[in-house]
Amino acid sequence: MRKRILLFLFVFIPGLIYAQLFNRSEEFTRQDTLRGAITPERAWWDVTFYHLSVEVNLEDSTFSGSNRIQYRVLESASVMQIDLQEPMVIERVTQAGKELRFEREGNAFFIQLNQEQQTDRIQELDVFFSGKPKKAVRAPWDGGVTWTRDQNGKPFIATANQGIGASIWWPNKDHGYDEPDSMAISITVPDSLMDISNGRLLSVEDHDNGTRTWHWYVTNPINNYGVNINIGDYEHFGEIIEGEKGELTMDYYVIRGNKERAISHFSDAPRTIKALEYWFGPYPFYEDGFKLVQVPYLGMEHQSSVTYGNQFKMGYLGRDLSMSGWGLKFDFIIIHETGHEWFANSLTSKDVADLWVHEGFTSYSEGLFVEFFYGKEAGAEYVRGVRLNISNREPLIGIYDVHYEGSSDMYNKGSNLLHTIRTLIGNDDTWRQILRGLSTEFYHQTVTTRQVEEYISEKAGLDLSKVFDQYLRDPRVPILEYAIQQNQLLYRWANTIPGFDMNVRIRLNEKEQWLEPQTSWQAIKLSSSDVDLTVDPDFYVGTMNVTGN
Repeated sequence: MRKRILLFLFVFIPGLIYAQLFNRSEEFTRQDTLRGAITPERAWWDVTFYHLSVEVNLEDSTFSGSNRIQYRVLESASVMQIDLQEPMVIERVTQAGKELRFEREGNAFFIQLNQEQQTDRIQELDVFFSGKPKKAVRAPWDGGVTWTRDQNGKPFIATANQGIGASIWWPNKDHGYDEPDSMAISITVPDSLMDISNGRLLSVEDHDNGTRTWHWYVTNPINNYGVNINIGDYEHFGEIIEGEKGELTMDYYVIRGNKERAISHFSDAPRTIKALEYWFGPYPFYEDGFKLVQVPYLGMEHQSSVTYGNQFKMGYLGRDLSMSGWGLKFDFIIIHETGHEWFANSLTSKDVADLWVHEGFTSYSEGLFVEFFYGKEAGAEYVRGVRLNISNREPLIGIYDVHYEGSSDMYNKGSNLLHTIRTLIGNDDTWRQILRGLSTEFYHQTVTTRQVEEYISEKAGLDLSKVFDQYLRDPRVPILEYAIQQNQLLYRWANTIPGFDMNVRIRLNEKEQWLEPQTSWQAIKLSSSDVDLTVDPDFYVGTMNVTGN
């Protein structure tokens, strides 16, 4: 009972404050636009392939190398934007053996092309770069490169750059709307260490100077921030599991000395694939396999190279974020970051303003994992439990074209939005088909939130536009206000956008029924004024008896 009461305790913020938050007036610079918009210098070309080659110098924490960029010409143009953040520098750019002129404007480089760019032709150029990339202070949140040592005193280096962008350490078209169709990654490190990156290992090349190059190849499209380098004294073990599309290779890399406990603890990885394939459809990257790689930070969803730093603990560093008990039944990082293979890596938002699509669905996958193994009510208890971490101060949708994310509530509130929609639909088979359908319809694509919203509405057979607007674009939680007067139940939605009209399931004197509230008062007759009313707790709403009767 205590948990159920907590579900309806929400802080009411006056409408004026909400209005100020909703009508955000942040000031943006030209650098924000160059980072977040599909600029004319980006729009005319479609990246098809990258070959990223990087030599990592441990002595002075520098990177140097090149990126061969292959692209399709969509419209004839002569200036290309490539992104690389300070203090990294582009040293030179060549095309067809000739050096090209370029100018730098902050973190954007504008390259003057000499060769005619004919529409529909595939072209390529080489970008040579070097520098000392930003060090991560608290990865993965601040972004950058982590330089540290493992428990044995060996060098331990890893990249993590969601948010700040892949251009923190390598030159590319650093915008989510465009991904290469495939990618080669060649990383040179001291020969006493390994590099684990995305995709499959093609070869290892030894050099006379005591270094070794690890050549990886990614067969599928990959988002820029999902590209990673992980350097350490790794031990490897693996297995092959039978998935929906056949055999899936599962490879695990842990720092020397951790293998025995990892063999036991990483059993959550195949369990995750099994559960999420049931809900979302086949793992999206069978061709590239699945890897779980230990890193010196908490973890990230690097495509086919999921990184792990949860200290071999259950929950989130040993804590249950839902406070329901179910959060200690699994390793949070394994389940959450693997869930991103479907939502973030296969289905990717075009603009970071829509990152709720990544984080909301993936946070919801935690509850789906619990449901798959422990039952529907267990999963629901987990999802309801994470509501205690929601602040409801800002909208989940950010600001478009300036690289501005929405509220961090995109995780837990996004999860509860999806759980509310599932409850509203009322048919678990339909809901599962919607989730699997999203993975099929938008397989290996970049999308907008509108596409996702419209797909769910269409397949559910419901107009969910007001529901999405309320939970994504307004920070307030709807409150079902009700009153008992003269043997009538009066009810309406309050604390909402105009026209909010979501149906809701209630229990009225021990009998379940549906209400169809509007933002104006509705009424139904009662046989008595003695009323006990509760809302189905799987709806993320508040309730208020405005008369107190």
